[in-house]
Amino acid sequence: MTGGDAKPGKAIPLYGTFAASAFSACWAETCTIPLDTAKVRLQLQGKALAGEVNVAPKYRGMFGTMATIAREEGAASLWKGIVPGLHRQCLFGGLRIGLYEPVKNLYLGKDHVGDAPLLKKIAAGLTTGALGICVASPTDLVKVRLQSEGKLPPGVPRRYSGAMNAYSTIVKQEGFTKLWTGLGPNVARNAIINAAELASYDQVKQTLLKLPGFTDNVVTHILSGLGAGFIAVCVGSPVDVVKSRMMGGGQGAYKGTIDCFVQTFKNDGAGAFYKGFLPNFGRLGSWNVIMFLTLEQTKKAFFPKDE
Repeated sequence: MTGGDAKPGKAIPLYGTFAASAFSACWAETCTIPLDTAKVRLQLQGKALAGEVNVAPKYRGMFGTMATIAREEGAASLWKGIVPGLHRQCLFGGLRIGLYEPVKNLYLGKDHVGDAPLLKKIAAGLTTGALGICVASPTDLVKVRLQSEGKLPPGVPRRYSGAMNAYSTIVKQEGFTKLWTGLGPNVARNAIINAAELASYDQVKQTLLKLPGFTDNVVTHILSGLGAGFIAVCVGSPVDVVKSRMMGGGQGAYKGTIDCFVQTFKNDGAGAFYKGFLPNFGRLGSWNVIMFLTLEQTKKAFFPKDE
């Protein structure tokens, strides 16, 4: 991410941006997936309780949900979905983050001088987010399916024994195209969140670097990452909830994206679209800080700028 750095440096090759982005995204995923598991459980809880009268919510709050999962299913269950999560980040993270600068420069044109307009940054984020998730959507589906399955009654087998079994079982039982279940809300969610994350990180960093006392260092990267995470969760929560419900609900739960929005609003109210907001922000905020810090340091280590 250039973030307004005025010094010209040697261009990082495309394979370098992809590799650095994939590595940084995978490390952030590994560190924060317990928060994501808690978020998915909270988002799906409303659906699970629909039609059941006087049933107290099983999960309460980010840390309460994590504690319940660890107590009932074991601490390792907080990392459910880590394998497809890493598959996802290698593909999606590498593409959406690695292609952001090249696509932004394409939209700016070769003769552009000065800071990039915010709209161009948003357009680049929307483009790479949509392209990346079209490739990586099956990994997202498997990750949500594994995360959504809680403690089962004695004798009841799990749907999937692991990530690879989940891929093959879904293809056998539901068909190959079902790996792209929920693609519509997934594209919307990831294009919007990607644009919010990358454009806001770029913009916040660019703004901070113009203020006295700020340099391209760890403090600037942390503040920019937190800003990116907060903006992303504010604009992306509604489509994130719909994506989780469509992917976690199995076959035939909803007729489509619009039907899922309507049923969620009808059954659970408008507040359901921000169900799990705090764990979602805890997840996205920390994810962005870790990812951008790792990305910036990786680029500096392997692709230092010309002084």
